[in-house]
Amino acid sequence: MAMSSANTSKAASTVVSLHSDVEDKRSSILVVGWDGPTDPANPRNWSRHRRWATTIVASLFAFMSPVASSMIAPSLPQLSADMGIQPGSLLQSMTLSIFVLAYAIGVLIWGPLSELLGRQLVLQVSNIFFLVFNIACGLAKTTPQVLAFRFLAGLGGAAPMAVAGGSVGDLWSPDERGLAMSIYSLAPLIGPATGPLVGGWVAQKAGDWRWVYWSTSIAAGILQLVAFLVLRETYPPIILGRKADRLRKETGDPHIRSVHDTGRRPAAVFFGGMVKPLLFLATEPIVQVFALYMAVLYGVLYLTLTTFVEVWRVRYGEADGLAGTHYLAVFLGSTVGGQAGSRVLDFLYRRMKARNGGVGTPEMRLPLLMVTATTLPIGLLIYGWTAEHRLFWLLPDIGVFIFSVGIGGNWLCIQTYLVDNYALLAASAIAAVSSFRAFAGFGFPLFADAMYSKLGDGWGNSILALVCLVIGCPAPFFFYRYGPKLRALSKHAVLEK
Repeated sequence: MAMSSANTSKAASTVVSLHSDVEDKRSSILVVGWDGPTDPANPRNWSRHRRWATTIVASLFAFMSPVASSMIAPSLPQLSADMGIQPGSLLQSMTLSIFVLAYAIGVLIWGPLSELLGRQLVLQVSNIFFLVFNIACGLAKTTPQVLAFRFLAGLGGAAPMAVAGGSVGDLWSPDERGLAMSIYSLAPLIGPATGPLVGGWVAQKAGDWRWVYWSTSIAAGILQLVAFLVLRETYPPIILGRKADRLRKETGDPHIRSVHDTGRRPAAVFFGGMVKPLLFLATEPIVQVFALYMAVLYGVLYLTLTTFVEVWRVRYGEADGLAGTHYLAVFLGSTVGGQAGSRVLDFLYRRMKARNGGVGTPEMRLPLLMVTATTLPIGLLIYGWTAEHRLFWLLPDIGVFIFSVGIGGNWLCIQTYLVDNYALLAASAIAAVSSFRAFAGFGFPLFADAMYSKLGDGWGNSILALVCLVIGCPAPFFFYRYGPKLRALSKHAVLEK
């Protein structure tokens, strides 16, 4: 074990071992890492029960915010009538989608903060922030108040999109990450589908759109209480930084540092963290292509969510509550795509890793994506043309189910691929993708009414299917072949796992 001087206390010698037992003799710095591969402080060595509890709570945070983002959709006519907003107007669409616009900014703030304060503290503080302004939405008296409070609630709700995925990566090794990642990846998908499904019945039974916000606030408050009891820090630089702080106090040696300590000031870390996702978008082809594809997926998802009820109201003459039940197609499809996909993903990864001499690579996450990418255009075409011709009500639902399977499977593969690719920098990569896709989630619903009124459901969804086909289908094949070369050229990507 490395020692800085004869005066270093015995306490330090029993705790300071490290990741590589590094000593910088020129400056007498002791570098602190894990106490071996079985160090219980390492989140990957926690009990499975504790790791799953943390994963589920982090995933519920990622579920709660998207629920709130879309739950008001069936109640927009009520809200618009109370606020004097013209039905079908751009302003009405903005009352829904401005929540998602806040994600684009929020992920660039919460992600860097997590590098300074830790993932779990950021998750809890941001949820409280979301909770306060979600309650304020229910108290709003004017349209500007609704827009402002919705934006601020979305700002708080953005944190799980940037931080929770990194927590999952902290807790699970690549060999076992697929199932855990599927739980987390599923949350932002079934959340937007669950919101209108529940919101339709809340609006119909309560008769007041404000109950949409009361109900989500109650659920978020309960989740916060659970989080106080369950969540612990998972981010290795924060855990080892606290360990180094403790050792400095115990030994009186100011030269003890974490293996992750770069010596940068907090302000530099924060602003660097805000810039890093933008840098990833500007310089990393892997992030650029998948950010674009995820933007299309997210845009299609929110576009569908905002227009789905109208299809059943106008074309099939169903009431709000019954029309809302068709969101089950999105819910079930995303669930099947994520959960079935996770098992296939882990199976393929283990098998391909064994064939590769026990060395895993991020590209081993892509064969499943090659299959699920094709389901989006197929499902969109079935949904669009069966709804256009008012065929039996189950047929549009089958189309939505099929493309939702694709969204769930694609989301899982891309998120896991990014975590494998960028390791400790995964939060920045996910923040880059999340920020970019949020603009699509905000923008797509704004032109939905104009597009469908001009083109109809058939041709409108055919255009979306073509976009998914052109962007999504070639990408996994390209990165499967050229991914290793791109990672070798990258300053941020890992070479193997």
